[in-house]
Amino acid sequence: MSEPSDRRLWLVRHAQPHIAPGVCYGRLDVAADPLATQQASAALAAALPPAAQVLTSPAQRCTALAAALAELRPALAAQTDYALQELHFGTWEGQSWDTIGPVALDAWTADFAHHAPGGGETLAAMLQRVQAALARAGHAPCREVVWITHAGVARCVHHLLRHPLPSDLHTLRIAAADWAWPAPAWGGWTVLALPPDAAA
Repeated sequence: MSEPSDRRLWLVRHAQPHIAPGVCYGRLDVAADPLATQQASAALAAALPPAAQVLTSPAQRCTALAAALAELRPALAAQTDYALQELHFGTWEGQSWDTIGPVALDAWTADFAHHAPGGGETLAAMLQRVQAALARAGHAPCREVVWITHAGVARCVHHLLRHPLPSDLHTLRIAAADWAWPAPAWGGWTVLALPPDAAA
């Protein structure tokens, strides 16, 4: 991994969503808890520097946090970036993980990078779009870049800062057991230094 630059990426996770525990929701457009969203926006508004570029996933649980932040800090109004969406789980979305079952889950974890869960999106494709977003962050007009996004995107960033994608995606291999990158708590964030080659 390259040495850090003076650019920083704030990975902000939406507040807790209104959905039952144990349900695969991926890109389902579920709302986040309003009070938790307000609390998260207040904490974030107090922590962010005077100038930052703010981008948000189009999911309402993210745009609600972005809107609440802009009410407190109008200069930090967000733009929507579809690259910051969660992994698309296809037909699995809205189902409990128990209903999806071990056979389907084992098929996914056996080819973790290239199998599309529920016929949705592969992890390789998600990593590719997040890598493109990181490259754009390297050219952002502000040194501070804020992504209001999802746990899956945060994990992709941690992976990519350590393991850039190969030029031939077909050669990408990721073991499901090794996919243990951290993600912020609901309504929380992590601040990472972007390497100089993020602007390459």
